[in-house]
Amino acid sequence: MKKYFDSHRLDISVSFFFVLVMIIFIIARPEVFLSYKIYMAVFNTLGLVAILTVTVVFLIVVGEIDLSFPSVIGMAGWIFALLFKVGINPYICFFIALIVCSFIGFLNGIMVTKLGLSSLVVTLSMNFLLRGLIVIGSQAENISLVPLRASFFRSLFVGNLGGIFPVQMIWAVAFTVFFYFLFYRHRFGGHVCFIGDNTLSAGEMGIRVDRVKITTFIMVGFSSAFVGILSSLLNNVFYATSGSGYLLLILAAVFLGGTPTWGGIGTIIGALMGAFIISFIQTGIIAVGLTGYFTDFFFGLIMIIALISHRFTGGNLRKLK
Repeated sequence: MKKYFDSHRLDISVSFFFVLVMIIFIIARPEVFLSYKIYMAVFNTLGLVAILTVTVVFLIVVGEIDLSFPSVIGMAGWIFALLFKVGINPYICFFIALIVCSFIGFLNGIMVTKLGLSSLVVTLSMNFLLRGLIVIGSQAENISLVPLRASFFRSLFVGNLGGIFPVQMIWAVAFTVFFYFLFYRHRFGGHVCFIGDNTLSAGEMGIRVDRVKITTFIMVGFSSAFVGILSSLLNNVFYATSGSGYLLLILAAVFLGGTPTWGGIGTIIGALMGAFIISFIQTGIIAVGLTGYFTDFFFGLIMIIALISHRFTGGNLRKLK
């Protein structure tokens, strides 16, 4: 039992905070939080947050950061909507958007690894560049996706099982399971952690550092595209500002989930729980009768408490393969 706790202390710590938050909300408004409707409402957007959160973990663990994914989300939605508007099959639109945005992740990785540029500066610049392209290209006009509303394509990605359960949560579970095994059961996950812990030593051990880092950037680009398309389908329209609210949301979920900023260690389940906490706080604050102005305050308060907890429960854990 002690061995299990030691190896999963970060996951347990974050899960404890999630349970604590939910207990507080249930006590404050039992008529709301004892009904399944509030959970289905949160799941509508939680799935998108979870998909990106569990992907960004790899990039943080490897010792890099990506600030461009909000604009990549918007770029994917724009490409998909624009191609669909001219009459291209939605499946082809979907595939093209994924390829283009994965290539953007590849470019980020190349500039960081081959040119030796800071991932912070490169991706921040890319964020502005892509957002500018979206606004200029779309003239800040929305593109309707209403013709897809009753299609099987939309139901496949953002439909409702039994008219209740959001399909995007199933996609989130699929992403989480895949990345969980990739992180904990595949050598790629071990390489990511070794590089984040000590890049020089990882290179001397024969790990292809540049290739692993580039792959993590591509993964974020791919997941951002997936989220961007799902977001547009969910709203039945592409907005030029699509993705702009995700940056702090995703990073908060990752760090709240127990993945520290210094790299070398991370947790997929913890990140998922962080996404749950962030998503339920947004809805819960309004449900208990407070205004949206309290959101940032409670985000900050819970993150500080959680980070202090991680410091004492996580210690200097390192995931070794």
